[in-house]
Amino acid sequence: MKATIITPPPATAHTHAVQDGFEALDACHREMLAKADELCALVDRLEHHGIDAAARTSAGEIARFFTTTAREHHEDEERHVFPPLAESHDPAVVQAVLRLQQDHGWLEEDWFELSPHVQAVAWGYNGYDIDVLREGAAIFAALLRDHVALEESFIYPQAREAMPSAQRREMGREMAARHRAERTSRRPR
Repeated sequence: MKATIITPPPATAHTHAVQDGFEALDACHREMLAKADELCALVDRLEHHGIDAAARTSAGEIARFFTTTAREHHEDEERHVFPPLAESHDPAVVQAVLRLQQDHGWLEEDWFELSPHVQAVAWGYNGYDIDVLREGAAIFAALLRDHVALEESFIYPQAREAMPSAQRREMGREMAARHRAERTSRRPR
C-alpha cells in the first residue's frame, strides 16, 4: 500500500502572522490582482494551446484561490473594515462601503459562473466554454481591479485612520486564527 502525502496549501498573506490586519488585506489584494491576471492569461493559453499541464496547474491554483482565500478576504472586510465606516457621517464613505458590499456580491456571482469552467480545465476536461471564460474573465478582472482601487485609495485609508493600532493588530490576529481554523476544517481526514 502506497502512503499518501498530503501537503498543506501554499502560504498566502492570510497564513502569515501580521502586525496589522491591513497588511494581510493589502497583501491579499496583490494576490487577487495577480490571480485575475493569471485567469486572463489562462484564457489566452487555452485559445492557443488547449488544455495542457500548465493550463491545468494554473486553473487549479486560480480555482483554489478564488474559492477560499478571496472569499475569506471579503469576509474579513465585511467583519472588520466596512461596519464602522457604514455608520460614518460622511455620505461619500457610506456610499463607497455600500458599493463595495455590492461588488462582493457581484464578484461572487461572477466567480460562480466562471468556476465550473475553470474547474473543468483543472481536471483536464474539455467541458469548458472558451467564450464564457473569455468574456467572464474580462468582466471579473475589471470589476476586481476597480473594487481593489476603491478600497485602497479611499476606504482603507479611512478605516486605518479610524482604527487604533491595537485594534488593527487584534484584527490581524482574529483573521489569522479564523483562516487557520477554516483551512484545518477543509483538510481531508
